[in-house]
Amino acid sequence: MKKNFLSILLIVFTGFILNAQAKYETFESSKLGETREIKILLPRSYKTDRNKEYPVIFVLDGDYLFEAVSGNVDYYSYWEDMPESVVVGINQVGKRYDDCLYSKQNSLPIESGANFFEFLGMELLPYIEQNFRTTNFRVIVGHGETANFINYYLLKPQPLFQAYITISPELAPDMITYLPEQLKKVQTSTFYYLANTHNDTESIKKATSALNTDLAAIENDKLLYSFDSFEKPSHYSVPLSAIPNALQNFFSVYQPISKKEYQETILKLDGSPVEYLQKKYEDIFNLYGLKKKILINDFRAIAAAIEKNEKFDDYEQLGKIARDLYPKTLLGSYYLARFYEEKGESKKAMRTYQSGYTLDEIAGITKDEMSQKAEAIKSDFGY
Repeated sequence: MKKNFLSILLIVFTGFILNAQAKYETFESSKLGETREIKILLPRSYKTDRNKEYPVIFVLDGDYLFEAVSGNVDYYSYWEDMPESVVVGINQVGKRYDDCLYSKQNSLPIESGANFFEFLGMELLPYIEQNFRTTNFRVIVGHGETANFINYYLLKPQPLFQAYITISPELAPDMITYLPEQLKKVQTSTFYYLANTHNDTESIKKATSALNTDLAAIENDKLLYSFDSFEKPSHYSVPLSAIPNALQNFFSVYQPISKKEYQETILKLDGSPVEYLQKKYEDIFNLYGLKKKILINDFRAIAAAIEKNEKFDDYEQLGKIARDLYPKTLLGSYYLARFYEEKGESKKAMRTYQSGYTLDEIAGITKDEMSQKAEAIKSDFGY
């Protein structure tokens, strides 16, 4: 049954990847002294939107993790739960041990491990950034030995990645000390996701549990940390559970306003819900380097909160923002008309409703509704 379930997931992910644009390349590395196979998934909009830039996700153990990561990325970005992203997988068949080699004295990369460290940071990453349209938001994913290895990039004075997905890591002895010390000091927003499964080896479970205790105790606003411990998956199947959770955590700010966010946060705000909306999209830019257009769904959520809490003054600012972003639609005019209506400026409200005759309908706001509201005001006040 488990094998059937995993097969279905693989088929689903493969279907999404086929709809996107997967590339397979051979990379000549002077650091490794050999060629290495890499896989690259380009977003669906990559060829049609020439001005758009994308976060980039590097996947170690790309020979088996790439499809799991790229399938999730394509799926979540389709539903706008995360931004479209470039996904880069590095194949490590027969090379995993050498690539992850570290010193027994200080747990840091040596020899072939140091070479692989430089290959990724000094060759592959610059190549991707020079040849593809990427933002500075970079994610790296590892499993087992490679989940330990990705932490070395976090130990640099200027970490190369902003987000780390470490799944059932086989931690080097000193890593349990290095990581908490480093994450206490990070000065830029850093996402760190750690996961294990009850079916990991005892050494992995003990080390990850200890690491989780230390990381969860860190008081640093710049660290965005989350941890999952799964019961049923094996060590080899746990990435299928961990990867979607990690992506959801990393990109929670990017996601459209949910029913839970609306009910538990927005409706209970002391301040303006419009300011909350603006900050949400400012955070998206600051965290991910993306200028995301405010979604119609999010406008509707804020308008509903204004109506629910009768904070009608906020309609003025919301209307101005809507006019700027969706100038050919009824959205801005409707919100401004509601503002004037509630302020008692009936003639101004009537004219604003009437101004929508030539605009496009949107978000359930129709020309008939605008016309009816204008006529109602005209009738009530005898204009």
